[in-house]
Amino acid sequence: MDMPRDMQAEDVDSATDEALLARYAAGDPAAARALTLRLVPRAQGYAARLLGDGAEAEDIVQEAMLRLWRAAPGWRSGEAQVATWLYRVVTNLCTDRIRARRRRPTAALDEAPEVADGAGGAEAGLIEADRMAALQAALDALPERQRQAVVLRHIEGFGNPEIAEVMDIGVEAVESLTARGKRALAAILAGRRGELGYDDAE
Repeated sequence: MDMPRDMQAEDVDSATDEALLARYAAGDPAAARALTLRLVPRAQGYAARLLGDGAEAEDIVQEAMLRLWRAAPGWRSGEAQVATWLYRVVTNLCTDRIRARRRRPTAALDEAPEVADGAGGAEAGLIEADRMAALQAALDALPERQRQAVVLRHIEGFGNPEIAEVMDIGVEAVESLTARGKRALAAILAGRRGELGYDDAE
């Protein structure tokens, strides 16, 4: 049952997260690189939304990935999806970081999420930066569990069963948290549509 030492590029692209993790555990560095490139950018975006801080998000995801690599040799197939497991670890680490912040003086949020360069000129870039900063400020104002549910559902695109697994709660609780979070966001952002460049658009 000899397997090739390294996966070919086309095999990496079509492999599941679980298959890549198994290959990493078997000593294949290409599988580790592929899984990192696949999982880390989204996980960092998620952590940054929860924390409001890109540098802290990088630290959190680095720690979560180290835990994933340590778990790889004993990974039991079929028990959890790799991405769901990773998001759960990231969620728990972010929760711990937020609680630690509350126990010590904190600095104000000093940087909005970066806006990608693109067509549209400086004015469009400023409007987009304002939108992103307003969204992050509104997310920061939500209770912690509502923020987690809203980000997982509406920014990360997870389904309710996956969110339930990440947050270790029932699907009905996810639906309730998401609905309350959306209503709270709408209330926080109410009256700022014109200011943020949305005018009458939905």
